[in-house]
Amino acid sequence: MADSLALIAIGGNSLIADNEHMTVEDQYAAVCTTARHIADLVEAGMTLVVTHGNGPQVGFILRRSEIAREVAHMHPVPLVSCDADTQGAIGYQIQQALDNEFRQRKIKRIAATIVTQVLVDKDDPAFKKPAKPIGQFYSSDEAMLLRAAYPDWTLVEDAGRGFRRVVASPLPQDIIELGAIKALIAENYCVIAAGGGGIPVIESDKGLLEGIDAVIDKDFASAFLSHALQADVFIISTGVKEVCLNFGKADQKRLNNIKASEARRYMEDGHFAPGSMAPKIKAALDFLDRGGKEVIITSPENLKEAVLNGAGTHITRD
Repeated sequence: MADSLALIAIGGNSLIADNEHMTVEDQYAAVCTTARHIADLVEAGMTLVVTHGNGPQVGFILRRSEIAREVAHMHPVPLVSCDADTQGAIGYQIQQALDNEFRQRKIKRIAATIVTQVLVDKDDPAFKKPAKPIGQFYSSDEAMLLRAAYPDWTLVEDAGRGFRRVVASPLPQDIIELGAIKALIAENYCVIAAGGGGIPVIESDKGLLEGIDAVIDKDFASAFLSHALQADVFIISTGVKEVCLNFGKADQKRLNNIKASEARRYMEDGHFAPGSMAPKIKAALDFLDRGGKEVIITSPENLKEAVLNGAGTHITRD
């Protein structure tokens, strides 16, 4: 894997360890832990591009905005601006944590964050059927009050854990800052890009870019960027060491090395939960279908072992 280009998409557990550790300081501590594992791969000679999620953080900003509007009559923050805000804030934490790891290890690398716009189709059917959860969970009583206060919101029950707001999740069509990302990679930077799936923008009838309230799936955007960069491997860092069939059951089966056709069959058979592993498998297949060679799915602490020694789940083209 030395001298190879990999894109690594880090999940929510790399930013928020649990419900008891959600402050900015807690998030930075979690980021520092993940940065150590990422630096292991850089130290092994890999060039990395890092993407990240932002769901809870967007929810925090929106809730602060709601409270500020209710209490102090301040202007609300649009969702598209929240996407941009989280790219800057989370990107700052990741790049600082990585820079400090590089300094301690005397690795001649610098991390840099690109605030990334991702083009979507304004006629994407997702805008007619919002389905992407954002923000915190609400009780049924809280959901009833929010529906009354914000009639344009769509709130749905999420896996028995409460109610969450859902928004449109259009598919990525282009990465506006792709050239800048490539330029930084060529100059040996470790690039953080397309945070939270990127800032969704549409093209107006006049050919101008306009931000739009939506959330692009982080894994789909990461797969798209991996292909655009012609990455050697697309790595999805998540909360489990490897993908499993019958997860959590007595007959649970770990998947180590599988082909794309096997992963597709398992997905069609309903083995992967819609709000959990299914989007990751779909993103993996999208990367492979576009010509990618390999996808690795594993946990942050298992990254080095997965990439260098074959642990975790590896999905390859047929």
